[in-house]
Amino acid sequence: MSRPSHRGSSRSVRRGAALACVFTGVLVTGAATGSWPEGADGSESTVLASGSGAGFGGEEARGPASGTIDDARRLVSRSGDRWSAAYTAEEYERLRRGLDGEYVGTGIAVLRTADGRIEVSEVHADSPAERAGIEPGDEIRAIDGVPLAGGPVTDVVSRLRGSDRPEQAGPGSTVSLGMERDGRRWELSVERARLTVRSVVVTESGDGVTHIEVDSFTRGSAQLLREAVAEVPADHGIVLDLRGNAGGLLTEAADSASVFLDGGLVATYDVHGEERALHAARGGDTDTPLVVLVDGGTMSSAEMFTGALQDRNRAVIVGHRTFGKGTVQMPSEQPDGSVAELTVGHYVTPSGRTVDQDGIVPDLVVDPGADAEAKARTVLDGLSGGA
Repeated sequence: MSRPSHRGSSRSVRRGAALACVFTGVLVTGAATGSWPEGADGSESTVLASGSGAGFGGEEARGPASGTIDDARRLVSRSGDRWSAAYTAEEYERLRRGLDGEYVGTGIAVLRTADGRIEVSEVHADSPAERAGIEPGDEIRAIDGVPLAGGPVTDVVSRLRGSDRPEQAGPGSTVSLGMERDGRRWELSVERARLTVRSVVVTESGDGVTHIEVDSFTRGSAQLLREAVAEVPADHGIVLDLRGNAGGLLTEAADSASVFLDGGLVATYDVHGEERALHAARGGDTDTPLVVLVDGGTMSSAEMFTGALQDRNRAVIVGHRTFGKGTVQMPSEQPDGSVAELTVGHYVTPSGRTVDQDGIVPDLVVDPGADAEAKARTVLDGLSGGA
């Protein structure tokens, strides 16, 4: 689900990783959580809405010394819930750290090119990868001596962060990489470290457009977005890029909507049949021309955010139909210490729409292969002219 990074003269507010272009060590394959509750109480801080729900998968039942997963797995199996996931306490703690803005990794973001190569798309500033001299555009040919041949990008990310050998993959551990650049091949060892996730990045252009990419709604994303919007020049419009955003915390998505709304409803959702509502705060920017870019990788709370701005006529949505996940999950700690993440309800946009299966249909659907960002800029020109 990766995509090429947007290159240019960037002023980095924060850039991060979700399922799209993922920094090693923060692959969010389950859900976004706000806290590590002893028992989920249904408060909004523990309500989740994010991507695949696939969990980390492939775990064997284990004893207390290495963490157990039996109780959560049994509960998930009985639920028949497509979006459920089972985690050991250790796995869930890593996931929680990722959504709180921390991860253990090398600081590399990767993508698979059209010809099947694994290419470095980004290098996190002040990361071990940057210190090792790795640059965007470098090819990774092998990890720990094993050539990369086929398989999903997520497997590459997992091997880079050491998820296949978690007992050997903490801060200070190393990974051996076989690299290639401009026909020159070399090997190097890169240390893993505890790094900070950055979920918002700003790129300004000289044509009156500020491009803001939000990779995920992790803790603090709304404040970063608010700071980014506050710095947009008065004569600029905004292209807000949510392509590949797999979701995150419902409250962060609602707070992010507040950046562009002056109060009012963002969404309603139910928890075991009890309806709750998310409202925008007063005082958001309702004047700056705004276009939101989405695609099939825009999921869950990112769809909720998009639906709110579309329903309330605050933005023009451009791109491709979104994924279609309108369910809400909550974590529940089990007697053996494992965590079951189960669906507790669905969310609804301000106009009463649900997004399950159907997703959000953009106001302007971009043809396959067309330049969606160019279309977004064209629409933004029209909005700015009309303003």
